Amino acid sequence: MFYLTRDGSGMQVDPLTAIVSPRPIAWISSRDGAGAVNLSPYSFFTAVAYDPPQIVISSVGHKSDRDIGKDSLSNIVETGVFCVNIAGYDDREALNASSAPFPRETDEAARLGLATEPCKTIDCPRLSHAPAALECRMSRHIALEGAHNRLIVARVEAIHLRDDCIVDGRFDVTRYKPLTRLGYLDFAAIETVFRMARPTV
Repeated sequence: MFYLTRDGSGMQVDPLTAIVSPRPIAWISSRDGAGAVNLSPYSFFTAVAYDPPQIVISSVGHKSDRDIGKDSLSNIVETGVFCVNIAGYDDREALNASSAPFPRETDEAARLGLATEPCKTIDCPRLSHAPAALECRMSRHIALEGAHNRLIVARVEAIHLRDDCIVDGRFDVTRYKPLTRLGYLDFAAIETVFRMARPTV
């Protein structure tokens, strides 16, 4: 099968997100200028640099009660900060529930009974139970091609790691089974991990 993206695939659902998978999920906690908290998952997310540590997230689509994008994007642009909470398999139901299109003033963490605590370097809450959390400060906000596609580049100011996930000096993802996004309505959890030495020439 071959198709030009401008013509569409002819399939029931566009396969792009199924092809580019699995994708890590940024469970983003943010706060607007008035202090209202938001929690929502984003799967267009990855780390892009070590020094200084930087990540990117992309927001697609638009919410009718926001001037731009969705709640997380609006909050990030307004305050310049946010926290990326990493989710494990045990978080699957809560993470999915937090993706519902709640009214902008809804605190999804409180609604779902998820405990939060303040970040250390930014004015933003983080999920207390998260295996890892990245305190982020926006460095660039880029409007991408398309009506409601926005890219956020951010510097990671601080990192929280849950103590039980640190084994022999390494962050062990098998302790929490990272939740990832596939295409359609599909998710996956990482359980099989193997190592390969980098080749030398």
